[in-house]
Amino acid sequence: MTGYERIRAAIGGEWPDSVPVMLHNFMMAAREAGIRMAEFRRNPEALARAFIESAERYGVDGILVDVDTATLAGAVGVPVDFPDDAPARTIAGRLRRLEEAAELEPPRVGDYWGVQVWVEGVRILRKHFNNELFVRGNCDQAPYSLASAMRSPEAWMLDLMDPDRHEAVHRLLAYCLEAACQFLELMARAGAHMVSNGDSPAGPELVSPRIYREFALPYEKRLVERAHRLGLPYFLHICGKTDRILADMISTGADGFELDHKTDARLAHELLKDRAVFIGNLDPSAVLALGTPALVEAETHRLIELFADTPRFILNAGCAIPPATPADNIRALIRAARGHRRG
Repeated sequence: MTGYERIRAAIGGEWPDSVPVMLHNFMMAAREAGIRMAEFRRNPEALARAFIESAERYGVDGILVDVDTATLAGAVGVPVDFPDDAPARTIAGRLRRLEEAAELEPPRVGDYWGVQVWVEGVRILRKHFNNELFVRGNCDQAPYSLASAMRSPEAWMLDLMDPDRHEAVHRLLAYCLEAACQFLELMARAGAHMVSNGDSPAGPELVSPRIYREFALPYEKRLVERAHRLGLPYFLHICGKTDRILADMISTGADGFELDHKTDARLAHELLKDRAVFIGNLDPSAVLALGTPALVEAETHRLIELFADTPRFILNAGCAIPPATPADNIRALIRAARGHRRG
């Protein structure tokens, strides 16, 4: 099987010949290619070269195209800081008052240079690998997360606590949904085999499950619906311990979930094994970046064995892999994955 075929099989609930691997490794890929983040985020050829070299070095099955968690925010006017050799980050909200959401012009995220780089990078990767490797086009922030950036996290929390503001809250979320859907459509046209978003500020380490269900979940469902209308599978990522909302996340209809190492993998297995793909969830820091190859291999075997009764599994870290992760640790992960025959 090709890497593309392995991941397609897992998504479709069919057995691949070995455990598929698709790593959240954009920072490590850039570092190993000698590309600083300043160039990585602005030069699609450099971005694609980093992922190509990494994929060929380690023999993965898929590429997760990611750059930072501030690109979609920048596309809708949120102030962003661009460190020379670290991912971009938002530094302030755009909307001083929630009511300003009613005055916003419709989003046009395709006009933003950062979005254009992500999309062109996907186009280059698809042309290079065709259907040999699976290309996942991440589309940055889901609507709840984007709204938080537009207001600032502190102001957004206060908005959510005031029932008198909820009509305006949903108006802003509808705007953010449109922006996110535009990114999905651009990725689809670029040839991504799959699209995804992150919605970590909506997770239970920051807000209650009630807040998640009322203000994040309905908009995540709309993203899944849009992706499926585009003919693409959809993955959702939320950092932290998601146990308390995992059943709700499944109700989005997403094809898979990239879950952090804090999430109980046994619970995820129980809930997901016949319904959606589990992507993860090795600890990117304590295991992959700071552990030994022996620890990586042992933890990888443990996780694979937990999901041995279902084809709906893709091996990954639970979140972004640190840039200084030792190459020998990634090789240990790959070696463990290839040692497990599936089906």
